[in-house]
Amino acid sequence: MTALEKEPVQRLDKWLFYARFVKSRGLASRLCAAGRVRINRARTTKAHQTLKVGDVLTFPQGSSIRVVRVVALSERRGSARDAARLYADLSEPDAASAGGPGGAREGAKKAP
Repeated sequence: MTALEKEPVQRLDKWLFYARFVKSRGLASRLCAAGRVRINRARTTKAHQTLKVGDVLTFPQGSSIRVVRVVALSERRGSARDAARLYADLSEPDAASAGGPGGAREGAKKAP
């Protein structure tokens, strides 16, 4: 990369919305303003904070803490499959969670 080329960046609130961690940009902004989001271990209160590929985010989601690495940036909010390509989940697997790989799925029949 030359000195004239800039590394692509994206606003934190947009990325959280595009990656489908929140239902709206407004909710993402409030999460940031409350100081509940960390970028590379540093707390931020600014929704306009810029993200780049490789940054690590830590934030609450439901009753758990999510830790994700930014793998890609996006121009729009796509499908859940597209959103999953934007990050790598670094969170510890929670034994109490029922969903996810290897866990019981909603609507799955229980063994007798």
